[in-house]
Amino acid sequence: MSVILAGGLLVALSIPALGMQFKEAGMEGLSRSTPIIQTLDRIDAAFPGGSLPASVVVKAADVTAPEVQTAIKQLHDKAIATGELSKPSSVTVNPDKTVAMVTLSIKGKGTDKASERSLEVLRDDVVPATVGKLQNAEVAVGGMTAWSKDFIDAMKSHLPVVFGFVLAMAFILLLVTFRSIVVPIKAIILNLLSVGSAYGVLTLVFQDGHGEKALGFTSVGGITPWLPLFLFVVLFGLSMDYHVFVLSKVRELVDRGVATDKAVAQGIKSTAGVITGAAAVMVVTFGAFATGSDQSMKQLGVGLAVAILIDATIVRAVLLPATMKLLGERNWWLPQRLNWLPKFEHEPEVAPAR
Repeated sequence: MSVILAGGLLVALSIPALGMQFKEAGMEGLSRSTPIIQTLDRIDAAFPGGSLPASVVVKAADVTAPEVQTAIKQLHDKAIATGELSKPSSVTVNPDKTVAMVTLSIKGKGTDKASERSLEVLRDDVVPATVGKLQNAEVAVGGMTAWSKDFIDAMKSHLPVVFGFVLAMAFILLLVTFRSIVVPIKAIILNLLSVGSAYGVLTLVFQDGHGEKALGFTSVGGITPWLPLFLFVVLFGLSMDYHVFVLSKVRELVDRGVATDKAVAQGIKSTAGVITGAAAVMVVTFGAFATGSDQSMKQLGVGLAVAILIDATIVRAVLLPATMKLLGERNWWLPQRLNWLPKFEHEPEVAPAR
């Protein structure tokens, strides 16, 4: 019953993560009570889009050539005519006359839907119809909005690769260390539950806005793009550390002839103090990040603190021992075709001196 309740709780906490959206908090994620942010807000009010403009960079043999200058002017005029970009704008040429940078003010605050729409129009419509037609010229679009979108696209495309690599290496490590198929599969499932729960809590708090008053922030409608991948790597590493620490003690007792159910009880009891102490220190430390003014750091602190708290309590204190007792000797099952794996022997127990 405890396994069902604990597992159901973690699954329920993980469900909101299915709707997680990525969004760079940018200036929206900073506290508006800070004097420097208040000054920036006044600048944005006077010059909308001017503090975070979009930049179009043109590289050619000579950007002062008539055809290049004509294309740049067409870029500027067409961009303004769309209504998605506006002045203040500027054109800057480097001393070698090989690079020209056109800056245009965009709508929104740099990372919201309005800014993304301005970037889309600039990249898909304006640039191809103007400077994009130049021969022997390189054109790129930059700025805060472009950087945010490109980073999110790159991260999404590489997430499966990173997740797959980490899970595969964890599986191999546990397979070789404990000579068991069941142990690595169970460890990966439990670790994914703790990470998924942290993702779900982040989505509920920072994307959906539950807890804005308690933590003193205003939701920007998404999670900082780099955070999920960072959390996965760090939390999976910490969870594996706890898992190997507990299982090593259990396996040591089993190798000395102790029954699996008794070995689990003794292993959990002997390691509980160390794991609880380490988890308490990290929860307090990471939880302190949530008191800052930067929303990205708040998300980092809450995500790490919640995941470690769940991992050290529900996962290590309930799910791990309960599933090991239910499986019994099947925890150590290894197919015969894998008997060639090296076997790590624990040191024999030393009798106390008389």
